[in-house]
Amino acid sequence: MYIESVAMIISFAALIASLCLLFASLVYFELKKSNIPPGVDSPGKLHVVYCVFVGIAIVGRCLERLGLCDQVNFTRWCRARIMVHKGPLPPGLCIKDMTFSGVPVRVYEPTATTGEKKRGLVYFHGGGWVFGSIDEYDEVCRYVSLESNTVVVSVGYRLAPEHRYPAHMDDCEVVTRHFLSIATADFGVDPRRVAVGGDSAGANLAAALCQRLAKTQDGRLPSPCAQVLIYPALQMADFNLPSYQLNHSVPILFRSRVVYHFLQYLNGDISVGQDLLDGKHVPAELQLHYKKWLDPANLPLQFRKGVKSQQVISEHNAEVHHKIKHGLDPEMSPLLAEDDVLRLSLPTFVLTCEFDVLRDDGILFQKRLKDLGVDVTWQHISDGFHGIMSFFNKGWLTFQSSQKVMDSFVSFIKTL
Repeated sequence: MYIESVAMIISFAALIASLCLLFASLVYFELKKSNIPPGVDSPGKLHVVYCVFVGIAIVGRCLERLGLCDQVNFTRWCRARIMVHKGPLPPGLCIKDMTFSGVPVRVYEPTATTGEKKRGLVYFHGGGWVFGSIDEYDEVCRYVSLESNTVVVSVGYRLAPEHRYPAHMDDCEVVTRHFLSIATADFGVDPRRVAVGGDSAGANLAAALCQRLAKTQDGRLPSPCAQVLIYPALQMADFNLPSYQLNHSVPILFRSRVVYHFLQYLNGDISVGQDLLDGKHVPAELQLHYKKWLDPANLPLQFRKGVKSQQVISEHNAEVHHKIKHGLDPEMSPLLAEDDVLRLSLPTFVLTCEFDVLRDDGILFQKRLKDLGVDVTWQHISDGFHGIMSFFNKGWLTFQSSQKVMDSFVSFIKTL
């Protein structure tokens, strides 16, 4: 009996050790794919953060294959415990969880009185249309609200894969319209000083929403006064721009994951992901049409060094194009809007990060706007990586550059 018990314990320990070894091997294999370049903010810390994120993804994948848990929900659960860092309510700020037209929001209202109506900001969080939440962006919104004396409305829009385009955009629109209609009466906000903004996927929603509102303006509500776009994802036409080539494996957003998230938002058909990476989803005539906007020659010289020259693909996969063609519409790819639409753009703040696959989307967008006479403020974080603002005031997860992003963000809001 004693020998059997010892054997069982040894067998169980061996199983656990094997599982740990397998897990460590999988994490190591995934980490080998990454590239943390010199010059990025706190490379050691970024490596640790990415290791944690990879571990979560692997565990979630295993649990899903065992039929125990959905990987997306597991990742959301883990993010809520890692990324949510709520401190005590700071003095001078009132925070309320509400719903605007059926959409959950969190409103941050400074209590200081200045004798004039306040400015407002409707904010759409990042997370690739799949992740992110009001809670994860609580520290960001608290800081912006207090430092700029602005009423901030953080929007809990619906997420993929449970909901597809245009559900996210529709939620953002109804909240924005609702806030503009009650801004003065309920919050003492001047509706002519309300901006919309977001980061990453949220910046995509902000840019697309501003284009939608400009085209549907009927005069019954004032238009937003500005748009704030922090490392925005702005187009599905070209995943081979210089920043995609240079930063394709820089944490925390790989080139392949951008395509994955766009497809989850669009229709969930991730089987065509490699075709999008190869550029087979865009017909030659459309590539030529987009070239005037997406040509790397439009980038400043320092952002073009060390990359291969682009070549137009003469043939494409018509079936793939049919599956994703709505992703090339401006409501999903705001950078691909025609000039007559972009001329209507609001004063714009664009922030880009050097070590970000989406860097060139933001740079090309701000150039188009400037060329069309739109008032643009562009801020570039030379040691930043994608998602760095999400780590603002997150304890040991905080990066120094996240403060640079927040200070630039607040400085622009104060000008409105």
